[in-house]
Amino acid sequence: MKKIFWFNLNLVCCLMIATESCYAYIDPATTSYVVQIVAGIVIACGATAGIFWNKFVRKVKKRKMDNIKELKMEDSASLDGKSVVTAEDLLDDEEV
Repeated sequence: MKKIFWFNLNLVCCLMIATESCYAYIDPATTSYVVQIVAGIVIACGATAGIFWNKFVRKVKKRKMDNIKELKMEDSASLDGKSVVTAEDLLDDEEV
């Protein structure tokens, strides 16, 4: 990995030293293209981060709900065979 880094660094330095000055006109439309490209990349990165964040939050909530259900099962087992149906249990059945 270090060899690749140093090779690239040396290559960039050599290219910077070996270049000649070029006086060229850059059209203003070119800068708007660059702005559009950068904006597209930023939006795509934000959307990707949002998708993965949403998946992460869902996974955490699911684990939390599973833990709550396990605790309810333990509580209902301690009621001497009497089962208690809560509103959350009814709502969970509708989602499936």
